Amino acid sequence: MQSQEVEAAQNSSTTIEFVAPLMGQLESYVEGFIRQLPNIGLAVVVLLLTWLAATIINRVVNGALRTARIRRALIDLLTTLTGIGVWAFGILIAATVLFPSLQPSSILAALGVGGLAIGFAFKDIFENFMAGAMIMLRKPMRIGDFIKCEGVDGKVEEITIRDTYVRQTDDQLVMMPNAMLFKNPVYVRTDKDLRRFEITAGVGYGEDVDRCRDIIYNAVEGVDLISQDKPIDVFASEFNSSSVDFTVRWWTSSKPRDKHESRDKVISAIKRALDDAGVEIPFPYRTLTFAEPMKISRDTN
Repeated sequence: MQSQEVEAAQNSSTTIEFVAPLMGQLESYVEGFIRQLPNIGLAVVVLLLTWLAATIINRVVNGALRTARIRRALIDLLTTLTGIGVWAFGILIAATVLFPSLQPSSILAALGVGGLAIGFAFKDIFENFMAGAMIMLRKPMRIGDFIKCEGVDGKVEEITIRDTYVRQTDDQLVMMPNAMLFKNPVYVRTDKDLRRFEITAGVGYGEDVDRCRDIIYNAVEGVDLISQDKPIDVFASEFNSSSVDFTVRWWTSSKPRDKHESRDKVISAIKRALDDAGVEIPFPYRTLTFAEPMKISRDTN
């Protein structure tokens, strides 16, 4: 019985020796937190003032840019960058208030190292962000333009910081990363109001080339959808297998729908004019040659 009491006393002593340092450490943490309460309160006030300043500045910048009639995507970009700058400055001040031993230079150095690590981790996101900023600043295309890039052909509906939304002519929506548009050739089909299109028209070898050229020219000239301010070109371009080919060029509105409508009208007008003039529009002929004469037998049954 006496040995059990001695053992219990030893265990109690061990527990006290183990718990005492923890309690002392906890008390020091609590005392440190209490001493830091004024700094924590001041840091919270700084963050609240930063939020208020960011809100006011963003509204002022947004209103000024809208008055200047800058595109909406660029307004969003500049407003976002302004907000980020205000918040970065406010957080830097709050950190200095909360931890007086920290120097702004050391904080900036830490942010630089951290920013480098984050940059490698989110390379694609930052790449698309910078590409979006450059696209907005350079203005290579506008909302509503028809573009073609890397097999995507459609109308630009929206340009954001990361993606560009392109509505294809079959009504599918394609979200293209801005880096793709920045790195690859982009064909802006509606950069100008008018665009030149062409087709090939063939006539028989027995026809008069000069006469056929005039017939085709007059037929295209009478189409109401083509521009009368731009030249119409009809060039004899190639000796084909069964025809003399003409390259026919005209100008019309640059939208895809206008392209198809004008081509329909031009082809119909050329076909009608050549038919009315009796001009042969040939189709490919195929001649079969045999090494030996063919024997044709007639069935008398």
